Amino acid sequence: LHLHSGAPLKLRVNGHLADLSAAPTQARTAEKLVEEILTPEQREALRERGQVDFAYTLAGQGRFRSNAYRQQRGIDAVFRVIPPKPPTLEQLALPASLGRLANYHQGMVLLTGPAGCGKSSTLAALLNIINEDRPDHIITIEDPIEYLHSSKRCVVNQRQVGPHTSSFARALRGALREDPDIIAIGELRDLETISLALTAAETGHLVLATLHTNNAIRTVNRILGVFPPNQQDQIRTMVSESLRAVVSQRLVARADGNGRVPALEILMANRAVGNLIRENKTFQIKSVLQTGATHGMCLLDVSLAELVKNKVITREEAARNAEDPQRFGAPAAAS
Repeated sequence: LHLHSGAPLKLRVNGHLADLSAAPTQARTAEKLVEEILTPEQREALRERGQVDFAYTLAGQGRFRSNAYRQQRGIDAVFRVIPPKPPTLEQLALPASLGRLANYHQGMVLLTGPAGCGKSSTLAALLNIINEDRPDHIITIEDPIEYLHSSKRCVVNQRQVGPHTSSFARALRGALREDPDIIAIGELRDLETISLALTAAETGHLVLATLHTNNAIRTVNRILGVFPPNQQDQIRTMVSESLRAVVSQRLVARADGNGRVPALEILMANRAVGNLIRENKTFQIKSVLQTGATHGMCLLDVSLAELVKNKVITREEAARNAEDPQRFGAPAAAS
């Protein structure tokens, strides 16, 4: 749901914005609506920084992941619905085989993709599998807290940047002293957080985290690339030994117009992948992905091709989302 000063209310449906009202929302009305649902601390953050992330619960209706921000015409806000319970892989139209990622007890699993592609939902589904399966201690670090996890077989502690801790890095540093088995990080945003996450994975914890990257190779290069040149040898070794899997996903429109479905690229960090990372040959990972189906790997374009084959999506939609659009009949880009 988009609340815009000077524009009609809008709702994103199947990836596209549609007007929810005919009349524009007056700037003063929008500002009043936003300020009424913010805590005093959140209002202060909006005044000081011009934007604020928060989770909002409407009694009897549900929870919303929200962001309010100042712009030229006034205050705008965006509200994304958070279901009351963590989803299952089946509900997300994800393969059941993805659940094996929840079987790891140590190392790093990265869930990546563009904004709004369902990374947080996939993370919540994997955490729920762990929560139902084994007696461990889960700590989540989020901004804001999205899905609420009740303690089932696990003890689950959820911390939010802002009210519970000043930053992802500080919460992660603290988590290492709080005897966790699993640490879930809402987003790997900077060098310090990535470095601490690698340390956690290297010291016997399972780290699940999201990252805004579009495919597996870019994800690995992004992790390596935040570190200075004098640390590259050490970091390549750490990543090669700690990485367990990268799942890159994006949502694509169904051919029947009934919503969107995920297309996936899955990299399982086996010995071959680890060696390529250690030897600074990440550009060769694509060849491992191409031949790794028996190990559960899949290129994004192969996932898209399967959706086209099963008539779930159109070739045009596949081309719009593919790494190689020409595979689906798109014309070559002009040189």
